[in-house]
Amino acid sequence: MTTSSGRDSMHIRSLLLVAIVLATACGGASSSAPTATAKPTPTPEPTVSVADSSLGKILIAASNKMTLYTYARDTADTSNCYDQCATNWPAFTITGEPVASAGITGKLALAPRKDGQKQLTWNSKPLYFYNKDTKPGDVLGQNVGTVWFVVTNP
Repeated sequence: MTTSSGRDSMHIRSLLLVAIVLATACGGASSSAPTATAKPTPTPEPTVSVADSSLGKILIAASNKMTLYTYARDTADTSNCYDQCATNWPAFTITGEPVASAGITGKLALAPRKDGQKQLTWNSKPLYFYNKDTKPGDVLGQNVGTVWFVVTNP
């Protein structure tokens, strides 16, 4: 036979057990502070990419997919194309740091122009567009005046 104090003791133990189970299930022991997660570093967009053309693999501007050219009368990191020349052959200028897409050989950098802009260079050669190229893949400026050349990516 069970006494009333034995029943009360059993009842109290049962209530304690239920309280512990509920507290654990409700997460009473866990912290409510959010955990910090590291944000991934954004990958910069490429400035220059490689494309297939009738001349083989060439360098193009990643933003507009247009062909890039070099000028034989330029010197290392120095453009000699201004005024009417720059109207026909606009310099490839950017404001940030150059980023090459995968597969590009050679070094991209920036060179100052007389007009204060920064012109993109490839292996120290200033880069240009040709105003008669109207769509991606055009290479109409190749060998113009025997001084303008499409930049090929070996």
